[in-house]
Amino acid sequence: DVDVSKYDVTVVSPRNFFLFTPMLAGASVGTVEYRSITEPVREINSKAAYLEGTATNIDPDSKTITCEAVSCQGNSCTMEEFSLTYDKLVYAVGAQTNTFGIPGVFEYCNFLKQVEDAKQIRTSIVNLFERANLPGLSEETKRSILTFAVIGAGPTGIEFASELRDFIENDGPKYYPKLLKYVRIKVIEASSSILAPFDKSLQDEAVAQLTRRVSIKDPTILGLLPEDYKLTELLLDSGVSEVKKNVICLNNGQEVPYGLAVWAAGNGPLPVTLNLIESLGDNSTQAATQPTARGRLAVDSWLRVLGAENEIFSLGDCSCVAYGPPLPATAQVAAQQGEYLARLLNDNVLVKGEGTPSPPVRDGKKERTPAESITAFAMQNEDIVAPFQFLNLGILAYTGGGSALAQFQVTPNEKGMVKGKGKVGYGLWRSVYLTKQVSWRNRFLVFTDWLKTNIFGRDITRV
Repeated sequence: DVDVSKYDVTVVSPRNFFLFTPMLAGASVGTVEYRSITEPVREINSKAAYLEGTATNIDPDSKTITCEAVSCQGNSCTMEEFSLTYDKLVYAVGAQTNTFGIPGVFEYCNFLKQVEDAKQIRTSIVNLFERANLPGLSEETKRSILTFAVIGAGPTGIEFASELRDFIENDGPKYYPKLLKYVRIKVIEASSSILAPFDKSLQDEAVAQLTRRVSIKDPTILGLLPEDYKLTELLLDSGVSEVKKNVICLNNGQEVPYGLAVWAAGNGPLPVTLNLIESLGDNSTQAATQPTARGRLAVDSWLRVLGAENEIFSLGDCSCVAYGPPLPATAQVAAQQGEYLARLLNDNVLVKGEGTPSPPVRDGKKERTPAESITAFAMQNEDIVAPFQFLNLGILAYTGGGSALAQFQVTPNEKGMVKGKGKVGYGLWRSVYLTKQVSWRNRFLVFTDWLKTNIFGRDITRV
């Protein structure tokens, strides 16, 4: 945490909670509840001020933030605008879903970045099953209604497809036994592989898990399915050219009818981020790095925004380290950057200056950390603060049916990679996701949700 005895801290966010986004896929089908993976902002640091609003513009010259807030009284709500001034700004707004300009994506697809998205998907899944259960519908219509398209085969898309498959296999026989034969999950991916960050052997394991024969314990219900029934189909090398109301058009000419389409195909910058980049000026170092930053705020090795050094700092999906290898757009990176930046601010090592400043100077009274010792040796300067270094603690992905993938890079070479799959990977996945929750309250609630799901199944009540 930032030391509130040294700084007057104000947090501005449109949501009054922190969200553990890796578990949104599970929340979208009822494996866990929404409140179990959220923690109020005011609980994190009670001494920091919190304002519920959305930053719409940042003026680095006047050091002013313009915000909008929804103000409700009774049944009427209005938009109110307010401004804040700052001495130092930590910019961590994240990113929005990137549609790549494909027609129909915003109009007809669901996204999976916020609690509201998971709620909408969860409601839509039940709506589609209830609609397909109405009398008078042809088999072709039922099949179209109960086709779930997942566009994007990265960790988000694969985990959602896997959670949905669990819902259909575990809870479908209880609620909709006669509709199961019409259900299809189609994972659409523009490249030739899924889960690109993972090793090839783990990618193959994920394909095997996703396309395995459907697992239903009741032989009577299993007998209702066709012999050649495939619940999940992978459509690789299949880019999306357009999304229509009930059909997804692919670049190869194929059309995929669907009832629900979930878009999980990448991130793009928010308008406020693009406006801030423009405000920093065409002649700044920020503008020079945009060909590689691509709409993200370019920062130096100490997370200082280029063109606004020592005044604006940025971390997470909205930023890009200009010097060095690209970092993955994951919560793991953002969390480590947040801890690093808080430590620098607390130690008062961020120097003041104009233009391109020198590296931050460490407090000579404090014992040098191992990273600072390496930095001092490399730069032949004992006073330089160690730059941010990402420690890759591994990547995880749930693949359904009590199976998951785990990949940890112990050393830089291929031999230093530790891989886990199946039940072992599943144990690692659950233990890591549980321990990475924001609070003990979240850990207890998530564990309880998992227990309830195993005993009673997922709740399909629409409230």
